[in-house]
Amino acid sequence: MPKLTKKVVDAAAADPARKLMVWDGELRGFGLRVTPAGVKSYVVAYRTAEGRQREFTIGKHGSPWTCDQARDRAREVLRAVADGVDPLAEKSAARSAMTVAQLADLYLAEGPAEKPNKKPRSWETDGALLKAHVRPLLGSRTVKGLTRADIGRFQMDVAEGKSARKTEAKRGRRRVIGGKGVAARATATLKAMLSFATSRKIIADNPSSGVQLLKQEKVERFLSEKEVAKLAEVITGLEDETIIAPAYAGIFRMLMLTGCRVGEMESLQWDWIDAERGLIRFPDSKTGAKVTPLPSPAAEILTLFPRRVGDPYVFPGTRGRWGRISALPKAWDEVRAAAGMPELRLHDLRHSFASFAVADGASLYLVGKVLGHKQASTTEIYAHLRDDPLKAVADATAQRIAAAMRGKRA
Repeated sequence: MPKLTKKVVDAAAADPARKLMVWDGELRGFGLRVTPAGVKSYVVAYRTAEGRQREFTIGKHGSPWTCDQARDRAREVLRAVADGVDPLAEKSAARSAMTVAQLADLYLAEGPAEKPNKKPRSWETDGALLKAHVRPLLGSRTVKGLTRADIGRFQMDVAEGKSARKTEAKRGRRRVIGGKGVAARATATLKAMLSFATSRKIIADNPSSGVQLLKQEKVERFLSEKEVAKLAEVITGLEDETIIAPAYAGIFRMLMLTGCRVGEMESLQWDWIDAERGLIRFPDSKTGAKVTPLPSPAAEILTLFPRRVGDPYVFPGTRGRWGRISALPKAWDEVRAAAGMPELRLHDLRHSFASFAVADGASLYLVGKVLGHKQASTTEIYAHLRDDPLKAVADATAQRIAAAMRGKRA
């Protein structure tokens, strides 16, 4: 038998009819298991002190388990066996006693390797939700002890604010709140983590199966033309008074003129802009790489920010340590307060861009393309805006009929 190497492992082909074992020629008991589906995992075969044959799974081939790392782990397992320990029994006992907090640590550490297409920002959000809500309410519970009722109760507890508190954050103290939206997102993250635990055989069944997520009432805010004029006037005034930085004012105007997401404008780089063709080529976004139009009014905004040597970003002097524009939310608070629109969110500028496009007769398909929506259903929130011209026709017709009913001529 040859020594297990990456070349040997890569060459091992799956047999659709049965499990395939490839044993290492150097370390007795160390081997590679290939399932009929092609999943490759490193294992250690051994006998307990009572003579029972066991097969200890080290982990799947690939990050973090290379041949050399798996061989080192196999040696540790075999040394434990020589000392009279049954590693598989210990592993089973550890899984039985694993707490939700420990599972959260494992999920965040090893989950990204199993879901390589999930964006780092999404994993950061998962980590924040687990820290803010799952750990305080369920962290000390054992994973195997969780029931469907526990998951449902967790969601309601978060919605009612039982995990709400003030925490230390990168940008100062932050209020962790409850509500249906937060509860649904936290529960969705918990469900994904428990699905991970099921795939790792930490638990046999996912206790969150069948738990329905709370529906939050979405209130979409669309600006009118008068409100757009008011907002633009306020942004200019606050910029002139140096209450907000020119970079923030530029970002707010770009959001109004392009329909882009806040994060896309925060991280906008000069190399992504194709001024000649009037395009912005985002290498990554919430929905992956995309190309979005750069309207001429938006291109004029960019001329106010000359490119600086050694700085790839369009908007200067505002980027925080973690690559985010640290004071942007505070600047926006100044704008909406001065405009008398305290409920207006930055994301509503994107909604308003779409609402103007639809009201002018653009199809939902084209609006979705401009916004970078992958699913047509995402653009459907603007469908009702198409009814405005129909309403005008209906109103005019009804007025004429009503006049006739009163015996008058329209």
